[in-house]
Amino acid sequence: MKQTILLTGKTGQVGSHLYLLLGNLGEVVAPRRNELDLSNADAIRRTVRELRPNLIVNAAAYTAVDAAETDESTARAINTTALLVLAEEAKKLGAVIVHYSSDYVFDGSRANPYEEIDPPNPINVYGKTKLEGELAVRKSGVPHLIFRTSWVYARGGRNFLLTILRLATEREELKIVQDQIGAPTWSREIALATAKILSRFIEPGDRPSLLSRYSGTYHITAGGETTWYGFASAILEEAARVSKTTSWFAAVTCGRPLITKRIIPITAAEYPTQASRPAYSVLSNSRFIRTFGFALPDWRTQLQQCFSPHKPIDWFL
Repeated sequence: MKQTILLTGKTGQVGSHLYLLLGNLGEVVAPRRNELDLSNADAIRRTVRELRPNLIVNAAAYTAVDAAETDESTARAINTTALLVLAEEAKKLGAVIVHYSSDYVFDGSRANPYEEIDPPNPINVYGKTKLEGELAVRKSGVPHLIFRTSWVYARGGRNFLLTILRLATEREELKIVQDQIGAPTWSREIALATAKILSRFIEPGDRPSLLSRYSGTYHITAGGETTWYGFASAILEEAARVSKTTSWFAAVTCGRPLITKRIIPITAAEYPTQASRPAYSVLSNSRFIRTFGFALPDWRTQLQQCFSPHKPIDWFL
């Protein structure tokens, strides 16, 4: 019997890639926001009970970090309560959950990569609700893979890459924070890694029980580290080489030339935001590598690949 996979966040940065990949593993049901309101616990329960999925992949999240400071109830409904309901229903079905969390569960007070066993201490509402979601999954006892990632970007949606490209068509000078450090990670690489892992342990027609022995939390980010200033500089270096007719690039820039001539490094204090950000949020991928036997490419390599033509996303399956 074919697997039934419930995918949330189909139109998101990671979810849009997963939607193309997970069909190789089973029948993917991916309701849109107007079909499944993740802030409505009863709607989630009804959907799971009707579908009876073998695998739930939750790629949906409330990711507006600053907005969460004043919209905490919505952030918690989607990042925490929805996870609690999904986990409870999955446990009843004997299903497995794959969920994505964030580097923002840490406070950024250290200067070396965080391990999974390091105590979390989020400093903003977004990070707190993501941590609460993790705890809900763990406490439910459902077999799970929680993947913490960081500084996610994509060719679509809302993210730092697209913001820099848009601003570069409008301003000759950009001021970018240089005292926050992380690992920019392309959403496509997260989805590819997830599908690669699932393809190893799920056979068509079988329940994903093999995943149970690997149940736990893993960090899955690009290798290396940089600052927002370093990331912005690298983005404009790659943009200078890309063909201006490349479809996604042309859509972001609206066909306009990039006019930025210089990037000025500033401190986070000079660019105050509603939500505090960790000064250092690099995650160690060592547990992921030991367990699954591969690593995501370095952040700069990922960025170069993002700007380069590539094969269809399911090339490796």
